[in-house]
Amino acid sequence: MTKSSHLELGVCDYPEHVPQDRWAVYAQQQKALGLTYVRIAEFAWALMEPAEGQYDWAWLDQAIETIAAEGLQVVLCTPTATPPAWLIRQHPEILPVDREGRVREFGSRRHYDFASPVFRAHSRRITRAMAERYGQHPAVIGWQTDNEFGCHDTARSWGGASAAGFPAWLEQRYGTLERLNEAWGNVFWSMDYQEWNQIRPPTLTVTEINPSHLLDFYRYASNTVQSFQEEQLEVLRELSPGRWVTHNFMIFESGFDHYKVAAQLDFASWDNYPTGMLEFFSGWMPEETKLHYARTGHPDLVSFQHDLYRGLLKRPIWVMEQQCGQVNWAPYNPLPADGAVQLWTAQAWAHGADVVSYFRWRAATMAQEVMHSGLLRHDETPDRGYTEVQALSLDAFPLGDIPARVALLHDYESLWLYDVQRHAAGLSYWAQVMAYYSALRRLGQDVDILHPDSDLSGYAVIVAPALTVMTPERAAHLEQAAEHAQLVFGPRSGYRTVSGRTPEDGQPGAALARLQGVRLLNFDSLRPGLEVPVAGEDGAPFLASSWAESYRLEGAQARYRYGPGPQAGQAAVTEQGAVTVIGAHSDGLIQAVLQAVLQRAGVPVEPLPEGVRVSRRAGRTLLQNWSQTEVHLEGTVLPPPPSPYAEDKMRLHAGASRFSLGMNVSAVRIGTGWFTRDASVYQESDLDQATHLAVTSLKWLLVGWASSPHSWATR
Repeated sequence: MTKSSHLELGVCDYPEHVPQDRWAVYAQQQKALGLTYVRIAEFAWALMEPAEGQYDWAWLDQAIETIAAEGLQVVLCTPTATPPAWLIRQHPEILPVDREGRVREFGSRRHYDFASPVFRAHSRRITRAMAERYGQHPAVIGWQTDNEFGCHDTARSWGGASAAGFPAWLEQRYGTLERLNEAWGNVFWSMDYQEWNQIRPPTLTVTEINPSHLLDFYRYASNTVQSFQEEQLEVLRELSPGRWVTHNFMIFESGFDHYKVAAQLDFASWDNYPTGMLEFFSGWMPEETKLHYARTGHPDLVSFQHDLYRGLLKRPIWVMEQQCGQVNWAPYNPLPADGAVQLWTAQAWAHGADVVSYFRWRAATMAQEVMHSGLLRHDETPDRGYTEVQALSLDAFPLGDIPARVALLHDYESLWLYDVQRHAAGLSYWAQVMAYYSALRRLGQDVDILHPDSDLSGYAVIVAPALTVMTPERAAHLEQAAEHAQLVFGPRSGYRTVSGRTPEDGQPGAALARLQGVRLLNFDSLRPGLEVPVAGEDGAPFLASSWAESYRLEGAQARYRYGPGPQAGQAAVTEQGAVTVIGAHSDGLIQAVLQAVLQRAGVPVEPLPEGVRVSRRAGRTLLQNWSQTEVHLEGTVLPPPPSPYAEDKMRLHAGASRFSLGMNVSAVRIGTGWFTRDASVYQESDLDQATHLAVTSLKWLLVGWASSPHSWATR
């Protein structure tokens, strides 16, 4: 993937957007900035092939040679995210259809149906043409397939080729209509099918659609994404040996099973836009939280994506597109805080990124993305992100492992079924999963996010926030994991079978019930303002919101019970051996229970102040302050951000765990050395000989501790 021993940087560039006399200038500037990789061509099909079978490679030949002349390496993309107009007008059946039966027209991007045999043939053809020409070019280091599968709700087409192929996929899956009707429960509302060709995608109906029908259509659509990419991979493996292949996945994209789509890649990549993510994908968060993190993004939304994509293949990742200024696609697009680009870069490294590639080089001067920042402004002068990238010292970020002792389990089929029937408008799959993930991060934990059927050995604590779909095999796998680890389950565990039905013997099904020692008793959907108290044997009660379920004890013990209300006295949190079940949705309760479980497992716990996060990689520890306010560690103030135009004096006090940091200032353990962003080195002996060291204009800091990082006190 990379031969470097430390973090490397790249950029997404679009030579086709600017005059050719700027190409060499840009490549020289990119090299001078310390970049290694340049990604190109993901939206350039119409230039490569202006008419069917008529290729124009001259411009791309020159672009690659210009980049290579500066010693930069090229990440080349298959251009299939933007089928050209000539192809669409010759074959309008390629266009996708939305859930209401409307054709989604040419004029933006991602305008194709993954199942279209016509489009697939052209996809293979353009991929082969590119790979034949550039597959063994010495400057081409690797490939990106397509661009952002699923972006703009495009993973599923509800008509055309996708609709035509769905019945055949079902017939292969079930064999007979009798089995399908039974699996879906079609006796309900007289929904039985007598012929395969009677089945359509679950589009606009009078009222709710059968969740089992939806689940299988989502599986089918996911399989079409997977097989579409596999066709490109086959060509690239044949014609571009020795080059890696990746795909740039999306923020909280739920339209396909990423574990399956990533399975044939060399590593996963993703596109990181923290402020846009906060505005666009955090509907469950209070407005005051969004406001607090408006200029940095929320630390856990970002780190969750890093951990998720690292967990797809259990390998380091790339951030293929890293926000370096404003985005243009969210409801609100604030300027990032000073130091935010460096903070995002450092966090990406700490969560497993070997390469961070910024989007984009120069801000676009045309079309849909003119309001989106680049490293260069529209007038080609350096923007704020450029200055921050220029100040990075990459040697301070060595590659290596992340010492996670906690695994969080996540799967897309559970997500699909959960969100098809939420039963509580205030709670979604992502909201529930993020509540557990954020609690772990607030407790100072590094987390591996894994598929529930993957190898779970080596973890001290395994957390399953929302495993809606359960099978006997999965339950047995988890039971085996409980022999060496503490297990924590969240609400709705085992609510559904693989077909989308509930277990006939009740939730969570016999196999999981044996492991948990409980059966579901009641569940309560709570509207805003309707809260239920939950309390243990001692301590003040917590308040459950959105969801509260109780359990009949069949071997487990109740650790928390509900207060006054329909479930008064019933078990809300249970424990049987190494297995804990949490039935109430409450941030405070979740964190309290997880803290107790971690301590029981012998995992050090460090409750952190609001907005402070810690991450560890390669024997180093990164401390981040994402907050807008002062934070105190060991009695030392971490102030809010200074004016970017004022001299910022930070003091490094004698004593390894006492230091002063501003917002977006980051710290990393460097053994016995103290490093600043300009690569100045302060040894511990310097600290012994002086009361403090003053560092001017410091917005980003790398710090090393002599003692364990698990020693911070907060107030």
